[in-house]
Amino acid sequence: MVDNPKLILASSSLRRVDLLAQIGVTADAIQPTDIDETPLKQELPRDLAKRLALAKGAKAAAATTDAMVLSADTVVACGRRALPKAEDVDQAAFCIDLLSGRSHRVFSAVALTLLDGRVLHRVVMTAVTFKRLDSREREAYLAGEEWRGKAGGYAIQGKAAAFVRRINGSYSNVVGLPLFETTALLQGAGYRVFQ
Repeated sequence: MVDNPKLILASSSLRRVDLLAQIGVTADAIQPTDIDETPLKQELPRDLAKRLALAKGAKAAAATTDAMVLSADTVVACGRRALPKAEDVDQAAFCIDLLSGRSHRVFSAVALTLLDGRVLHRVVMTAVTFKRLDSREREAYLAGEEWRGKAGGYAIQGKAAAFVRRINGSYSNVVGLPLFETTALLQGAGYRVFQ
């Protein structure tokens, strides 16, 4: 077994920790970053995800000299609009009503800051189609509060999975970390996964 470089995960997401564990990766440290996630005027969802992932990585990398930093951000988009991370029932209802009966896109950006300061990154898009929710499903979902803090007001690995008619692309991307691309970034930097 080869020793890997030290790895910091710049995220507070337990979903990302679990996803990394699926490919045999355990971060040496978890270092959430506090940045302003407000979209810029006219900023497209893909660009927002990339900017936030890079900013999180840069902030965490500034605090270390002996570790690679993995950072990510996920944005749910309906048309050109980036949906919020639902913090109250009104935001959650807005998101769920907008997604009901239509397709939307989920963008996740992943960035890996190397020991020499270089940054490798990828942006992945997955298309997701929701069925049309009836009023009973809508109210039950909102009452359960699973939406709290979730981009677009839902987690595909939770109860909202019952609303997904179709997915085109990476499932792990919708959960919050595209594993194929993350593995490629890590392996390209000499980090061995599946250990």
